[in-house]
Amino acid sequence: MPEIIIRTEKLSKNFVSKDRKGFRSKKKKVEALKDVDLEIEEGEIFGLLGPNGAGKTTLIKCLTTLLIPTSGRAWVNGFDILTQDNLVRASLGTMLMGERGLYWKLTGRENLDYFGALYHVPKKVRRRRIEELKELLELEEFLDRSVETYSSGQKMILAFAKALINEAPILILDEPTVTMDVPTARKLRRIVMDLNERGHTILYTTHLMQEAEELCDRVAIIDHGEIIAHGTPDALKASLVTEETITLEGVIPQKVTEDIRSITGVKAATVTSEEDGRTSVSIVTEDSRLLLPKIIEKVVGNGATVDFIKPHEVTLEDVFIAKTGRALNVDTRVVAEREGGPSGR
Repeated sequence: MPEIIIRTEKLSKNFVSKDRKGFRSKKKKVEALKDVDLEIEEGEIFGLLGPNGAGKTTLIKCLTTLLIPTSGRAWVNGFDILTQDNLVRASLGTMLMGERGLYWKLTGRENLDYFGALYHVPKKVRRRRIEELKELLELEEFLDRSVETYSSGQKMILAFAKALINEAPILILDEPTVTMDVPTARKLRRIVMDLNERGHTILYTTHLMQEAEELCDRVAIIDHGEIIAHGTPDALKASLVTEETITLEGVIPQKVTEDIRSITGVKAATVTSEEDGRTSVSIVTEDSRLLLPKIIEKVVGNGATVDFIKPHEVTLEDVFIAKTGRALNVDTRVVAEREGGPSGR
């Protein structure tokens, strides 16, 4: 049996915020995490998936000792995050805030040297490690320039290098490809897989389901601060085996999704993308062949124009839609404000 290297028990985190209306303000409790139970095995790539505001970053900050949980417990590499915080930090390589975690007036090399020193990496080892990272991540072009001259993608690559400087057994990567172009993101994912093959355990947060399907051995989907599903990507997709997904593309008003949801047998209907007045709607159904005529009738009856209809294989995004009734590109905080409930961070 693989050893559990990260474990949480009933981990919760609450914040108190002020809801201002005019000159008056009212305190409001925000439940960013709610009784999160999680086990991550040594040597796996574990994906933490969810939209913005779901609670991913709050959970990561608790695990890295940057935030103290309101209740519950957690262990990283066998060390308690509350009583053995220095040993927890020594076990981790982290990429949490991307480019915001860098010193822009220093060069890339100076940044790596500084953060390596913070981890008590000996000077001779730091120099060797910086040269290795320069070759691995192709940093030659900009390593000796000040970070303020970098592009966003270059800053993210340097932030990734910073996470590797201390050669920690556990890597925590929070949305590492968010501002990268496609070739750079693809290269980073290849390096992540290579690091995993060398024995690193990796906790990888993303709101891009295709990344999770490509990289992760197991995933947990988080929404409103709660884990709503977890397992291997194949197992989660198999949970919808009795359901099918249809995509409609065209000029489709947002209100049409409410009418589609009213059809018996439709599990979820949500707008997955909008561009130049055109809309893509994803619909999860029990029997697409039987229900498709009723769906088209509802859509066309509301003045919509449908240009394209296609069934497709179940994805992790379909799992999220089936569990929550909305797409990943919908910010959890916006939904919470609209519904008057709490949100994660």
